[in-house]
Amino acid sequence: MKAWVWWKRRALVRRNSRGIPSGFSHGEPGLKPGRPSRVCGAAGAVAFHRFLRNSIPSAVLILAVATVALPASAQNRCGAGKDLVVQALERVPPGSSASTMQDGVELLKHAIGECESLGDAWYYRSLLERKLGNARKADYSLQKARDNNSEALQQSLDPFTLSTRPNIPPSTTVREKWALVVGIGKFRQPEIDPLKYAAADASVFAGWLKNPAYGRFKPDHVVMLTDTEATTRNIKEKLNWLARSAAADDLVVIYIATHGSSREMDTRGVNYIITYDTEVGKNMDNEDALFATALPMVDLANTVASRVEAQRAAIFVDTCYGAAAAAGGTKLVAPGVASASVSNETLNRIAQGTGRAVLAASTADQESLEDSTLGHGYFTYYLLEGLRKNQGLDSLAKVFPYVKQQVSARAEQRWKMQQTPVMSQSDQGGDIVIGVAAGTAATTATK
Repeated sequence: MKAWVWWKRRALVRRNSRGIPSGFSHGEPGLKPGRPSRVCGAAGAVAFHRFLRNSIPSAVLILAVATVALPASAQNRCGAGKDLVVQALERVPPGSSASTMQDGVELLKHAIGECESLGDAWYYRSLLERKLGNARKADYSLQKARDNNSEALQQSLDPFTLSTRPNIPPSTTVREKWALVVGIGKFRQPEIDPLKYAAADASVFAGWLKNPAYGRFKPDHVVMLTDTEATTRNIKEKLNWLARSAAADDLVVIYIATHGSSREMDTRGVNYIITYDTEVGKNMDNEDALFATALPMVDLANTVASRVEAQRAAIFVDTCYGAAAAAGGTKLVAPGVASASVSNETLNRIAQGTGRAVLAASTADQESLEDSTLGHGYFTYYLLEGLRKNQGLDSLAKVFPYVKQQVSARAEQRWKMQQTPVMSQSDQGGDIVIGVAAGTAATTATK
C-alpha cells in the first residue's frame, strides 16, 4: 500500500500523448468553456500524484477527465491542490526548458482545478506562461492571483530564476553574516514521534555561530526557532527575513533539524519538512492535512536558489532522524507517515548558482541517528567538532571529509548501521569559511 492513507475510491484517468493533466475552464482566454478542468476531489488528486511519480517519463503529460469518487471537503481538495503546486515547483527548477515549463503549467492548472482559490497556483502559472510567451494567459492568471490574495505575488517571488549567476566569483570580503537555525523535537500532534536531541542540536549550533572565538556571528543576526516556535508560518517568515537581509557580499547559514517526510511511503527523498504544527490528519486518515500544513522542501530550496542574493550560503539539513530505527523500531514519522532524508536532486537544486554548499546528514535511503551517550545527533556533533578545528577558519571542503568519516564510523560501531553524510556544492561553494569575521577577507578572520 502506498501513501500515508488507504484510499478506497478509484479515479478514472485518461492519458494524452504527453502525460500531465490538461486543465480547462475557469473562463481562461482561448479555451473552450465547459470542458472538465480536473479530476474532481482528493481521491482523484491522489491517483494523479501516484500516476505522475510511478509511470511516466518527464516528457509525458496526462489528460485527466473524470473520476468516480465520494465528495471531498474543500479543505481536502485544497490540500491536494497545494501538493500539486509543490510538485510543479519541484518539477521546474531555474533554467528549465520550455517543455518542462509547460509541464509545470499543466500541474498548476490541475492544482487550480482542485482548489480555484489557490492564489499562489495562479501566480506561479502567470510566471511560467510569460516565460513561454503566452502574454494573454499570463495576464489572466496574474489577475486571478491578485483576486485570490497570492502570498507569493505579494512577496514578488520568482522561483524559476536564480538569484546568483553561475561561474561569477564571490566578492573577496564578507560584509555581514546571517543565520537561521531550526530544531524541532516536540510536535503539537502527539502521533508524530518526538526527537530527543533536535532542539538541543539547534541550540548548540546557534551558540557556536555566536561564539566570538569560532562562528563570529553577531547575536542579533542569528535567529533560532525551536519546538513550539518552529511553526510553518514562523519558518517561512524567517526565511523571508534572510532573503531580505542578506546582500550579495554577505554570508548566509541555514540549519534545520527535524523529521522529513516523502510524499509517499515508497518514495525516497524529502518532499516535506515536519514543523511543530504539521498535521497528519486524525488517525492518519488524511494525507492532505500534511500537504496543507508542513513546510515543502522546495520552499527551502527556492529561498536559497532564487531569493537569497548572498554569494556565500551554507545549508545544513538533518531531516531523517532514526533513533527508533536504530533500536530496531519503526522508520516512520508517525503511523503511516514515511521518514526521509534529502535526495541528491534536492541537494543539487539548492546548490544552483554561485557560492552554495549543502550538507545533509545522510543519503536518501539512510537514517540520521541520535545517540544518548553523546546527547546529540551524530551529524551535528561531528559537524561542530569539525567546525571548531582551526578556530572555525577551515573551509567546508576541508570540514566535510572529517564529518563524513566520523559519522560513518560511529554509526557502524554503535548501531551496525550505515549513515553517510553528503555534500553538494556549486562553484566556490566548498570555499565557504563559516567562521570568518564580518568585514574581513572571506578566508581569514580577525582574532
